[in-house]
Amino acid sequence: MYYKKITAAVLTMMSFGAVAVETELGEITVTGTREKTLKAETPATVGVVDSKEVEDVRPSHPSEIMSRIPGVHINVTGGEGHMTAIRQPLSTSPLYLYLEDGIPTRSTGFFNHNALYEVNIPQSGGIEVNKGPGTALYGSDAIGGVVNVMTRPSPTEAEASINVEAGENGWSRILLTGGDSNDTDGFRADLNLTHTDGWRDATDYDRQGVTLRWDRFMHSGATLKTVLSTSNIDQTTAGSSRLLKEDYENNPTANYTPISYREVQALRLSTSWEKETANSLLSITPYYRNNRMEYMPNWSFTYDPQISETENESLGLMLKYRYDIKPMRTRVITGMDIDYSPGSRLEKSIDATKVGNIYTSYVLKETIYDYDVSFTGVSPYVHVETSLSEKLRLTGGLRYDHIEYDYDNNLSDANIVLNPTSMTFPATYKHPSDTKVDFSHLSPKLGATYIFNKNLNGFASYRHSFRVPSEGQLFRPGKSNDTVSLEPVKIDSFEIGLRGKTANQFKYEVSLYHMTKDDDIITYVYADKSRESMNAGETLHRGIEIALGAPLNKRLDLDIAFSYAKHTYEDWNPEDGVDYSGNEMKSAPRLVANTRLNYRPAAFKGGKIELEWESLGSYWMNDANDYKYSGHDLFHLRGNYPLTKQVELYGRVMNITDERYATSAEYTSSGDFEYAPGMERTVYVGLNYKFK
Repeated sequence: MYYKKITAAVLTMMSFGAVAVETELGEITVTGTREKTLKAETPATVGVVDSKEVEDVRPSHPSEIMSRIPGVHINVTGGEGHMTAIRQPLSTSPLYLYLEDGIPTRSTGFFNHNALYEVNIPQSGGIEVNKGPGTALYGSDAIGGVVNVMTRPSPTEAEASINVEAGENGWSRILLTGGDSNDTDGFRADLNLTHTDGWRDATDYDRQGVTLRWDRFMHSGATLKTVLSTSNIDQTTAGSSRLLKEDYENNPTANYTPISYREVQALRLSTSWEKETANSLLSITPYYRNNRMEYMPNWSFTYDPQISETENESLGLMLKYRYDIKPMRTRVITGMDIDYSPGSRLEKSIDATKVGNIYTSYVLKETIYDYDVSFTGVSPYVHVETSLSEKLRLTGGLRYDHIEYDYDNNLSDANIVLNPTSMTFPATYKHPSDTKVDFSHLSPKLGATYIFNKNLNGFASYRHSFRVPSEGQLFRPGKSNDTVSLEPVKIDSFEIGLRGKTANQFKYEVSLYHMTKDDDIITYVYADKSRESMNAGETLHRGIEIALGAPLNKRLDLDIAFSYAKHTYEDWNPEDGVDYSGNEMKSAPRLVANTRLNYRPAAFKGGKIELEWESLGSYWMNDANDYKYSGHDLFHLRGNYPLTKQVELYGRVMNITDERYATSAEYTSSGDFEYAPGMERTVYVGLNYKFK
């Protein structure tokens, strides 16, 4: 009964927006408008990984599942930590909006580039990546892309399963899930317990994660969805701590910073109330977030050694009203997002002891930053869709964001200058005086989709977006004179694409994009290794993305995700005598590709074997374009075999050829080649048991 009621509600919701022209390209997305929408009528490139694929892959790191989407590259920085590259170079910059069931996992002001380790990826209900700037329903953050991780819905009948996995380097993981439903309520609980000793020295990692979901169908016809997600992460990490070339080639398990660590606690609670009629939908979603992190950033030992503690809470409200008008199948969506997030930052300098290349111990020194800052965002928007004909559908949106930071410095406004023995040059820490900083911005969005026939459709779009500086960029200036006056990043994105399917079920999607960023916030490294955040003049990002899926026969499938892009500085003069205009940006591979061959032999009784080939092209190791990392090719093998209807055995071998490769590579200002080594060949095995 519960399943039938929910299904009826979903079908009602979709009936108005169904395409009048017959189409066999019936894929559905949910991210753009926060409800189910036909992909054929979405003027954007949306990559989708469904829950079945997540379950089959059982990723030990987000990179293992996200790379299946064209143009998406995620590296490994330790544990489940990562840096992301979606239509942008690989970096820690706040360029992406991370969502869980459509709700931002963090406040804009407190961005964390490791956002995906705060979400339970291996037990998720699927992942969508809306590449490029988001629709009018999304504001600051949504520049490179919107990443939406969905929770698994409540089951229609009682179910439970346990997944036990073991691997090399002390890897162990237990995944528990179960739930049930009745006439009006459905429940699901997921538990993720993960441990690894790490393949590099002093890189052990522990994770405990819980996701609880309650779905309720009310007699009034409204629905309630309540989700509680928690994550606790404790790791010592080499992370992106790169090695000198000799150690990278001959001693890749070395870790120059074994004293570094990261402790993370994240909690999110939301309740979505939705009431739908024949031609309207009202959605009200209040939410609460609590994020805490204490960490010793290992990448900054030579120029800014410190321990940081950041905390923030969030109270938010997402309001949305959708109204459908029969003429021209017009749909109007209006709404408002409200986010209030008070937080704090405490940093203490450390003096680290170095023996050879390895930092072996440290002592705490002066407090260098101590401040409270509250982020407030109020963002009304309107999104309109209409059909000029059965085949042509137009969309337009407008979003107004007003964002404010209220900053209180708990230290003296005087500068602090330190010269620990672990540093080559003194470090300067400037402290802005108490202040308020506000930003207001209007972002237009335009798009069109056209259905040529039942097997082919295309789209074109223009989207403008922006990104305000994060609290760390504004109020942690280091030696910079005036980071409080940093301008928001502005972006203009143009995109066209085709989606189709041939008579023999060969699927394809091709998109071309051209993006310009003004006032890009970039960190410049001086000769003394000190760093300064500044607005660059202009950067250009353009590329092509291709997704192909071909059933070669009834037992063999081929899938390809391919992208080729170029990212350049159009105008950047960071200091007198230095001009990077015309250069390619560092850590920006042109080629990113993922190819998978799936074979389902009859003897496997429903199981399969998958061979995966990951290819990453070369990229510049510095902004001066002096030296390149050559890129790499990795091969992975996965397989599963059902022993009974309840028991499944599976395994995977990552990096079959034991390739030496780097997850990041840089040529430093001091003239060193540094590489963060990727994991050697590693074997995992697991058993999944489903209770009756």
